[in-house]
Amino acid sequence: MVNINIMKKNIIVVTGGAGFIGSALIKYFVENKFKEKIISIDNYSTGNKKNHVQNNNVKYLKGENKNINKLLKLYKDKIKVIFHFGEFSRIYQSFIKYKECFDYNIHQSSQVIEFAKNNNVKIIYSATSSNLGNKGADENLSPYAWSKSKNIELIKNYNKWFGLKYELVYFYNVYGPGQIMKSPMSAVIGIFENLYKKRLPLTIVRPGTQRRDFTHISDIVRGCHLAWKKGNQNDYMLGTKKNYSIIEIAKMFKTNIKYLPSRPGERFGSTIPNNNAKKILNYSAKIDIKDYVKEFIKKN
Repeated sequence: MVNINIMKKNIIVVTGGAGFIGSALIKYFVENKFKEKIISIDNYSTGNKKNHVQNNNVKYLKGENKNINKLLKLYKDKIKVIFHFGEFSRIYQSFIKYKECFDYNIHQSSQVIEFAKNNNVKIIYSATSSNLGNKGADENLSPYAWSKSKNIELIKNYNKWFGLKYELVYFYNVYGPGQIMKSPMSAVIGIFENLYKKRLPLTIVRPGTQRRDFTHISDIVRGCHLAWKKGNQNDYMLGTKKNYSIIEIAKMFKTNIKYLPSRPGERFGSTIPNNNAKKILNYSAKIDIKDYVKEFIKKN
């Protein structure tokens, strides 16, 4: 077992490290033989120990982000970067659990941002495409989108006021191995895959013309790595530059469809307002959702 305490500036912290994206990022670092040690912080509200990466360089801490100073007390002088992914991350559920959303995404995230500032650590923040539509007006479309937009504003102001180092990575409907499939926190592709396997109709929230960009998890974690290594304190849209309506996605599965009533917070467009990911990071997505669904159907 490697003694993590003797290393100097050699630690990567991932909040939400037992969740879908956080665990995939840790796996990416381990599989690519990064020399840094990795510490995950997760409260396991949606994260799962089944997502743990078994490696001597990875340490898992159970706790809330608001307690980040206590959790990382022994390591704060050795941290290179914080990937902050551990937040409340569903639009519709944020109407039902808005207090929980604000606690995680405003109160607790501010503690992570403050920790990064106080310890001169770069923060890679998982922004969201949910607040980019409708010329920026969608930032007020849901408690979730609003909370994320406020953190983006706070991070940028901390950079201006206090010199906080940051990169903002925008996620677009992430899917792929490890996604949540049987939970109120499941996203579109996870829901569709679960229903398809059960031979049940795919459920679409009306009207179904809502358009989305969908990015495979492998492209997302690669983009996060590039933002850390090549970023210049900017915004990076980790999308594919292709968007599909929910109906179009459902029809790719070639099965029955069932419509559900419309609900608050639904976005009707998907946008990538800048080309920073390509221009600065030389990033472009490699996996197309059409190819992914075709392969999924073959296997199921």
